[in-house]
Amino acid sequence: MKLDAKIPQGPLEDKWSNYKKTARLVNPANRKKLDIIVIGTGLAGSSVAASLGEMGYNVKSFCFQDTPRRAHSVAAQGGVNAAKNYKNDGDSIYRMFVDTLKGGDFRAREANVYRLAECSVNLIDQAVAQGVPFGREYGGYLNNRSFGGVQVSRTFYARGQTGQQLLLGTYQALMRQVDKKTVQLYSSHEMLDLVTIDGKARGVIVRNLETGEIERHAAHAVVLATGGFGKIYYLSTLAMGCNGSAIWRAHKKGAFFASPSWTQIHPTSLPQSGGYQSKLTLMSESLRNDGRIWVPKKADETRVANDIPEDERDYYLERRYPAFGNLAPRDISSRAAKERIDAGHGVGALKNAVYLDFSKAIREQGQAKIAEKYGNLFTMYEKITGINAYKEPMMISPAAHFSMGGLWVDYELMTTVPGLFALGEANFADHGANRLGANSLLQASVDGYFIAPYTIANYLADQIRVGAISTDHPEFEKTEKEVREKLDNLLNIKGTKTVDYFHKKLGKLLYDYCGLARTKEGLEYAIVEIKKLREEFYKDVRIPGESKTMNSELEKAGRVADYLEIGVLMCYDALTREESCGAHFREEYQTEDGEAKRNDEQYQFISAWEWPGGLDQEPILNKEELVFEFVKPTIRSYK
Repeated sequence: MKLDAKIPQGPLEDKWSNYKKTARLVNPANRKKLDIIVIGTGLAGSSVAASLGEMGYNVKSFCFQDTPRRAHSVAAQGGVNAAKNYKNDGDSIYRMFVDTLKGGDFRAREANVYRLAECSVNLIDQAVAQGVPFGREYGGYLNNRSFGGVQVSRTFYARGQTGQQLLLGTYQALMRQVDKKTVQLYSSHEMLDLVTIDGKARGVIVRNLETGEIERHAAHAVVLATGGFGKIYYLSTLAMGCNGSAIWRAHKKGAFFASPSWTQIHPTSLPQSGGYQSKLTLMSESLRNDGRIWVPKKADETRVANDIPEDERDYYLERRYPAFGNLAPRDISSRAAKERIDAGHGVGALKNAVYLDFSKAIREQGQAKIAEKYGNLFTMYEKITGINAYKEPMMISPAAHFSMGGLWVDYELMTTVPGLFALGEANFADHGANRLGANSLLQASVDGYFIAPYTIANYLADQIRVGAISTDHPEFEKTEKEVREKLDNLLNIKGTKTVDYFHKKLGKLLYDYCGLARTKEGLEYAIVEIKKLREEFYKDVRIPGESKTMNSELEKAGRVADYLEIGVLMCYDALTREESCGAHFREEYQTEDGEAKRNDEQYQFISAWEWPGGLDQEPILNKEELVFEFVKPTIRSYK
């Protein structure tokens, strides 16, 4: 299938404005006759639901949490990027565009990335108007800090809880529309499948997680804003409920899945302390502004950090990447940490961490200044570890985090299923093979506030002729029947092993063979082993309870069943891309000094995978060739 990205003509800086000038509109009176379903209430989901509700459409908003405020956007700590150039340090929309394109190792569309940078300028004003308490300088001006992969200060922040504060602003906008009755809110509801009629997205089947009731909901368009699937690794920075089921089930209904192997390992997480853990804790990348990362030069060091003299410390990021130092991009920083740990220089009880040291910053700026910038993060660290990071270094370690891959979407954020849109981390669009820090909150907000309201309207302009969509259509009946059968099949297995048993085994397979580093042999082995694990799951998983009531184990089982399929596709994607780029590091393809080695001649494309129709068939690869008209891909160097 030939993929049409629908990129507008014209100069790079005019593409988005040209699109908006020519996009079709919907008469305000007709908007009341059009129904839109939004799955997810994070920054992307809440912002698009609030925006569409304000425009007058009938919106249904769904989240599996008990309140939209629990969406995982709250977990993003360090900040949100915008090319405001408040520090007068040379920033611009174009520079942000280049930084983001380069940070993603030139594996993203120019037009999408430029639009992200262009719209960033408006987002900060939007958030301030909503009351987001960004950090400010003494005179009242908004403050900025730097993040990995850039040499300017463009990250706006609210201490170490930026995601939470942005989500509170968006939540208020959403609830205002709920109060106005333009948005109907369905909390504790999980999407179980997408309904398509004549090839178009026309609704969803959902399960009320409190009662177990299966419901049908119809609409003229469906928006998936359900986040990423990094929890597939089991141990990750994501909340336990995060999953990839909505986008995966849409994939099986015809939505292509792009670049699933591009999953980010974050360099600044708390290290695993034992087999009892179900998740890892993220420490904001913003800490790398003032914290210095090091390991002991001596392998298998037994002394505590403060007893190791300065000349026996290896500040390996500053040594290897002097131009960017501790602010090297996430993929590079994570691999560098793994290399030092694997070489025997890890620290902590399990020797699986590196130090993040603030002693120099405290000496130069004073503890009060560091507390002003990062105080809640230091408090959180001490609560979890019992260590006062003002007096001794933090210990950090790489951990699974963000999904650059997701549903393939065109410039309008529409998938290969007409009427099905994917926003934020649920799509692949803006980050290439590696996401720069503080671009996640930006993409989610920009997609929901500034892009989707235009592009969805462009699609809906001729849907008014369709009339109301009925849930009595045979496709709704068929899809609901399939959903019920799947739930019953899971409950009737009655095996001996828990859902978590299978999730943990899958996570370890993926981290070992499709994590920070990959090889052909390892990926081939992982595909075979994941398929074996999937067979064992359907023979020996045990799910207590029943479907017609609250049943959290049944919820988890459905999500892990999907993970067992996503995991195979991740490995296929990594296996077929015979190069190293961004978060995808094939050990066979690296430079003499251990850096990623791209192959632009053969792999300058987006992998867009098509569901083959069954688990026993190999996925079908489609390619969206990437054309760089305005920036020439260069060797990615931060030295």
